[in-house]
This record gives sequence, C-alpha cells and structure tokens, in this order.
Amino acid sequence: MTQKGYQGVPEMLPNEQEHRRQMARAINNQLQGKTNNVLQVTLTPNATSTTIIDARIGFNTFIGFTPLTTNASAAVTSGMHVYSQQNGQATLVHPSSANTDQTFNVVLIG
Repeated sequence: MTQKGYQGVPEMLPNEQEHRRQMARAINNQLQGKTNNVLQVTLTPNATSTTIIDARIGFNTFIGFTPLTTNASAAVTSGMHVYSQQNGQATLVHPSSANTDQTFNVVLIG
C-alpha cells in the first residue's frame, strides 16, 4: 500500500506571514483535489480477502475503487466489495486469484 501525501499546516507558527502562506498553499491544493485521501491497494494473491489498514478509515468512511489493471477490473466485476470496516481498517472480499497485479487507487471520504 502506497500513500501520497501533501503538506499539512501546523496550528501555530511564530511567523504569522509564513503561517498564512502555508494555509493558502493547503487550501489551493484542496481546490485542485489534493486532499490526502487516496492510497494504492493490491489485492492479496491466492486469498479471498484483503485488509486495508489506514488511520483515516472509520465506521462510516466511504471507500471507492478505481482499478488500475485489467485483473483489478475483473475483481470488481466479479463481486469485490467492502465486507466490514471499523476505525483504522477495512476488509475487502474478492475472488481468489493468483494474479499479483490486482491494484486499485482507493479513495477514502469521511
């Protein structure tokens, strides 16, 4: 699992002008869709479930998938879904496959 990240803004900085600059950069990044809520997940080969562990996952988090390979697309059309989720993790149920390239971009919202 790989995760892209964008710089956060500290709550306080001694230099107010620098603090405003960092806040403006973070807001502009958000307006461009850079919100630190996308990660990459590859399904576990030869298994029927894969667990995603990420502190941003909660009980009500929306978890969306964009397949990045043909084999990942096949997993979605074969019924892959979120079986359970709780704070910090979600379990995906999917068909067993020996393919090692069932990779997705996963978006977490909420």
